[in-house]
Amino acid sequence: MSVDRNYWVDTLVRIAYPVLYSLSERRLKMDMPVEATARDRSDYTYLEALGRTLAGISPWLEHGPRTGEEGEIRARMADMARRAIDMATDPESPDFMNFAIGGQPVVDAAFLANAVLRAPNELYVLLDEKVKQNLISALQATRIIRPVFSNWLLFSAMIETALFRMGVKDWDRMRVDYALRQHEQWYKGDGAYGDGPAFHWDYYNSYVIQPMLVDILNEVGDQYGDWAELRAKVLTRAERYAAILERFISPEGTFPPIGRSLAYRFGAFQHLSLMSLREELPKELEPAQVRCALTAVIKRQVQMPGTFDDNGWLRIGFAGHQPDIGEAYISTGSLYLCTTVFLPLGLPPDAAFWQGQAEWTSLKAWSGGNVYLDKAIIG
Repeated sequence: MSVDRNYWVDTLVRIAYPVLYSLSERRLKMDMPVEATARDRSDYTYLEALGRTLAGISPWLEHGPRTGEEGEIRARMADMARRAIDMATDPESPDFMNFAIGGQPVVDAAFLANAVLRAPNELYVLLDEKVKQNLISALQATRIIRPVFSNWLLFSAMIETALFRMGVKDWDRMRVDYALRQHEQWYKGDGAYGDGPAFHWDYYNSYVIQPMLVDILNEVGDQYGDWAELRAKVLTRAERYAAILERFISPEGTFPPIGRSLAYRFGAFQHLSLMSLREELPKELEPAQVRCALTAVIKRQVQMPGTFDDNGWLRIGFAGHQPDIGEAYISTGSLYLCTTVFLPLGLPPDAAFWQGQAEWTSLKAWSGGNVYLDKAIIG
């Protein structure tokens, strides 16, 4: 196994273990600190931690090795993940989570739903029947929440898409269609969408918009002819945005701290990781160069002092512990969106992504190497 893959597995487990272990033992609300900058987020932070952790770890749980040391670790984490879903959705559990009060639950129920799409066997089929029903009921409970007229429309759409995947007959096609149509209207060009009607210089195209469009249309794109046509457009734009993200990574493994939600750290590269997982990177990008670039970013942020507290929980910050970088909606649970950078662990160890070393675009450019011309796309 490659050195980088070992490092990715170790780092993902280091981040995810406190969440999944504590929840599987019915003690997440006892164990997890709730750091927040402005207000009490205890009604939301636990579902944030679960949904976001599973959204990142799910491809590895579903497709990771079944043998050897990594296989044993994966199996233990998968078992904890299933018990965690049980504890989070059982109304009798001390860790039963809020899926219906306030607006935030629709966000993190969507990340949980996204995890089910990415690991349907490990995170749904292998659940006990009672847990399956509890999970469905929990996701359906979010239907009373009206999403904000922004990327939030995709959260409702993602939940309905997962319900479709779980065989629920009354999945709501309108919520999916509305989100897809609005984001098509919000497309700004050259691979970027607005977050609502306006364009924002931030990483929400990677945190939410493009990964969810890709995953939703991957699951239900064949339901209607216009959805299938849209899927082709979305994938073309997704390739372009992946190319842009790769160019954001500096020779030193840093990236611009622009926009909101910087406390999600390397979750800013979820979309690049998803396109790597799908093996649909732009032709000018070698999978190995993307791995090397992402590894540099992960190391740069994980190794900053203060990233974790003494018990291994993430702390608010971009590079280390920086409480002031957290917006009012940020709390400890929010930070686990960073796990989505690890999506390529769903690729087998012998995949091209894990083979060899290669310089990424900025590293080549700033060392005098040859780089591809960067070209905009039309449409």
